[in-house]
Amino acid sequence: MNELLLGIDIGTSACKIAVFNKQGKVIASANEAYPVYYPRKGWVEQNPNEWWEAIVKGIKTVLSSADVKKGAIVGIGVDGQSWSAIPVDKEGNVLANTPIWMDTRARDICEEINRKIGEDEIFKIAGNSFLPSYSTPKMLWFKENKPEIFAKTYKFLQSNSYIVYKLTGNMTQDMSQGYGIHFFDCKGLNYDENLAKEMGLSTELVPPVYECDEIVGLVTAKAAEITGLKEGTPVVAGGLDAACGALGAGVYKNGQTQEQGGQAGGMSICTNKALSHKALILSPHVVSGTWLLQGGTVGGGGALRWFKQEFGKDESFDDLTAEAEKIKPGAEGVIFLPYMAGERSPIWDPDAKGVFYGLSFDKTKGHMTRAVLEGVAYSLEHNLRVAAITGVTVSSLNAMGGAANSRLWMQIKSDVTNLPIDVPASDTATTLGAAILAGVGCGMYSSYKEAVEETVKIKKHYEPIKDNHDVYKKSMELYLKLYEDLKDTFKRF
Repeated sequence: MNELLLGIDIGTSACKIAVFNKQGKVIASANEAYPVYYPRKGWVEQNPNEWWEAIVKGIKTVLSSADVKKGAIVGIGVDGQSWSAIPVDKEGNVLANTPIWMDTRARDICEEINRKIGEDEIFKIAGNSFLPSYSTPKMLWFKENKPEIFAKTYKFLQSNSYIVYKLTGNMTQDMSQGYGIHFFDCKGLNYDENLAKEMGLSTELVPPVYECDEIVGLVTAKAAEITGLKEGTPVVAGGLDAACGALGAGVYKNGQTQEQGGQAGGMSICTNKALSHKALILSPHVVSGTWLLQGGTVGGGGALRWFKQEFGKDESFDDLTAEAEKIKPGAEGVIFLPYMAGERSPIWDPDAKGVFYGLSFDKTKGHMTRAVLEGVAYSLEHNLRVAAITGVTVSSLNAMGGAANSRLWMQIKSDVTNLPIDVPASDTATTLGAAILAGVGCGMYSSYKEAVEETVKIKKHYEPIKDNHDVYKKSMELYLKLYEDLKDTFKRF
């Protein structure tokens, strides 16, 4: 019987479940959607129980495939969206919806903590600025605004650790998601009890930390009955979706860089040192001994999805991009700021708004579509420019996410950044990364080098076009200036 691996990806709009063989080929897969809730301005929530229900449904779907025998699955890896703060009691019951990565309700708390402790003091340990999107401010929000829930909370879990708990009955914290907790020392890779106390929290509120490929439990009899999985199947700690996506795109050693084009956008530069910048994000990679210097943006594939929903309901994504391809680089002066739910790195402005600039009677939907594609590429370039300040050198990008399937979008990103882009053959890089963690943890692969060489194959390559880059250099300056000119207005209205 050929050995198989199961990867589970907890995305923002849906979970993805995939079964892989040792060569990284998808044997069976399923996608299951769930809602996002916007109860108040700045609040963005999800119900972890709805994640679990969708995952159970997805697992049953892949197990129903004639090509998948549950006994052949030798390991399970789970990745998930960042910066959850799921309050659970000792029995693992979810006490409230979790604010997700787009949630900015804790802005006042961040201002207070930064004044009280000092931004530099926090950054020295965390390697990340104390901002409302992260997990720590959300924990404090529960403490201040929902004391009855906080009093019952045994642990705060991350998205993937909650699903690992549902599978194994064990509460764990993987290394790569630790960066969302500001009393986690991103260099020392452990909790700082003193900083936790200064913040009014305790290290007892979070589970012990494990390496991402470490087996943290086995599928319980209860989980086996619910999902159809084999009882006793090993489950590893798993990791951050962006980090698993980077691994699944072949990024596992110093200097390699992943470009993300899922619901959100951004980049992850693999380093062998914990390099940090206040405008960027530092996290341990899922590959032990390496870190990721990341830029995470709100505008990614979600910006184009929104545009299609509102202005192209009867068109496919291919139809929209075909219209955009007829428009010259630079969209004839139309610029799009993709700040559709505020913006994360490198501006960290929850008040930032999406903006179309340069519209006139001669502009078409094609101009606007191209501007959306270019605006997301500008946000990537903005992050890369800030990363360069730390001394890292990026020579090429490995793309992942749905946007990687768009020839036009990939060429635009290559032209804007002036970097070559490789696109791996798999459309399931994030889920593959989670599965690779399980494969290394269970001994299917002897190393990450072997795992990547076995599973990641490049299917397309893009080179920057100089003339296009020259146009985009000018458009990029306008993109940056527009935000600077508008940021005070964003705050006022």
